[in-house]
Amino acid sequence: MLSRSIEDYIKTVYELQGENQRVFTKDIARSMGVKMPSVSGMVKHLAAEGYLSHKPYKGVLLTKRGQRIAVDLLRRHRLIELFLNKTLGIPWDEIHEDAEVLEHVISNKLIERIFNFLGRPKFDPHGHTIPGKDGNLPLSRGVPLDKVSEGETGRVVEVSDHDPEFLRYLTGMKLKIGSEVQVKERAPFGGPIILKVERQSLAIGLDAARRIRVDIKKKVGKRSN
Repeated sequence: MLSRSIEDYIKTVYELQGENQRVFTKDIARSMGVKMPSVSGMVKHLAAEGYLSHKPYKGVLLTKRGQRIAVDLLRRHRLIELFLNKTLGIPWDEIHEDAEVLEHVISNKLIERIFNFLGRPKFDPHGHTIPGKDGNLPLSRGVPLDKVSEGETGRVVEVSDHDPEFLRYLTGMKLKIGSEVQVKERAPFGGPIILKVERQSLAIGLDAARRIRVDIKKKVGKRSN
């Protein structure tokens, strides 16, 4: 069984590398809040154990072995979040930290029982896809809200879960998974986006909009005679 420290490093690299982009030690250090010498030592260890490939001055990339571990951790994390939210009623802004701890200690047997108990769910409380037991992880749904054009309408399908304050901000604005939003206006020069949510108008900054993904409704054209 891997240590929590090793699993945290593997998951951090996975989140940073995105679509096979090599990750540099400075990015890992910044993301995890640790010093560069510690990161360099762990990178060498993980490379020696076959969890990632490391090219000096060119960054690191997870191997298939490392990716399997990272996706398994994501599956655990998201199922635990859903369990805490749906079963214990813990708000979506309070579940991330506990899931970060529990994902390292819960057994495979228990995680599968949770999965079946919850009805074999596909998404966590923040709209993120729950990876399959086979390691399959579908792509994120929708597009970032800051990319939506004026006049377009969509449904919120995913929000970032790393900042509890951001989630409380969304709750205060009554924005949640499933909310229907319409972009009414985009202010120039990086200004706010004006949204119509139900019967109210809301102004949301670009930074917040980048953390929200929406599924755009297809426009129905007029029928020709």
